[in-house]
Amino acid sequence: MEKVSILHLITAAKNASPFDVNMAYDAGFDKIMSYTNISLSEVAGLTQDAIFSRSPSGIKREALFIGGRDIDLAMDMLDASKKAMFPPFQVSAFADPSGAFTTAAAMVAKVEFHLKKHFQTTLADKKVAVFGATGPVGGCVAVIAANLGAKVVLVAHRSIDDVRIKADSYNQRYGSEIGYADGSNDTLKQSVLNNVDVVLCAVAAGVRVMSVTQIAQSKTLKIIADVNAVAPTSAEGVDVMADGVAIAATNVIGIGALAIGNLKYSTQHNLLKQMLAAEKPCYLEFMAAFEMARSLTQARV
Repeated sequence: MEKVSILHLITAAKNASPFDVNMAYDAGFDKIMSYTNISLSEVAGLTQDAIFSRSPSGIKREALFIGGRDIDLAMDMLDASKKAMFPPFQVSAFADPSGAFTTAAAMVAKVEFHLKKHFQTTLADKKVAVFGATGPVGGCVAVIAANLGAKVVLVAHRSIDDVRIKADSYNQRYGSEIGYADGSNDTLKQSVLNNVDVVLCAVAAGVRVMSVTQIAQSKTLKIIADVNAVAPTSAEGVDVMADGVAIAATNVIGIGALAIGNLKYSTQHNLLKQMLAAEKPCYLEFMAAFEMARSLTQARV
């Protein structure tokens, strides 16, 4: 008799995410067990408890999911879980803190698709500005875009020191060359918009950071993607359903939160199913999420 499939959900947060629990059940896992308030030092022990309680054939029906809110901590937890395993006692593991990895992956995949569709180009060497850069989604889109060859800057809404520290941290950890810029007033913000090809908005829900007038003044801007679904949207004129639709009175293409969200949902669903079906362990993080989002986007053409 085949053993039940179990997803062990590990998070540093107080609670496991109901979103992630629902996604895991819908992907086909029989049981989801959550472990909350977990520190990095506890991950190895939890991993080994999971792998040593079943035979090598039985643990093929197990996987780990790492949540939380801190993208660096999630990556450290993923690494700790991998180091705690050895053949044949290995299970797949997937890090997606607050959905940041799959959301960021979907956002960048959409931008990449519409750059090719509307402008016959790629992200390589494009200038990309990230608003909401100190949050988990903003940080993750910056790293993914930089990995694809874009010239990325994190834009400060308040303190430039905050984004400088983030940029330095990402560059040290991921080997990127992410820069930073001051966007703390309209003049400085306009200067940023006038010198970039792509804007990625990942600011807090309901916070508007740019107007249609500011967008229209840029002669270089091609695409704006906005993950904010709560009115007002971060970028005026970008409808939440927009999926490559021109922003009124501009030459800029908009990608809205629900278009990104639908791809994020499919990306997470398929990565969870990939772990459940895998014959060999797979270890999934933001670049694996991006590759999945990219493949799903291309498949819909």
